[in-house]
Amino acid sequence: MFGKLGAKGIVGLLVLVAGIGVIALQNLIIAAGMALVVLGFILTAWGLISGLLESFGMGAMMGGGGYE
Repeated sequence: MFGKLGAKGIVGLLVLVAGIGVIALQNLIIAAGMALVVLGFILTAWGLISGLLESFGMGAMMGGGGYE
């Protein structure tokens, strides 16, 4: 998984986790909410992209939805 992200993707993931960690130092409830928002955004984007790829016949490329 990390091989597909590349260097910028890994740095972005680390910055995201560090940011949520800094928020958690101040308020754990807000950090949990922020983490859920980020997770929801990622799942929504994944669903949209996999649906788009499936419409082009490449749905199996993102690990789901495709007919093999």
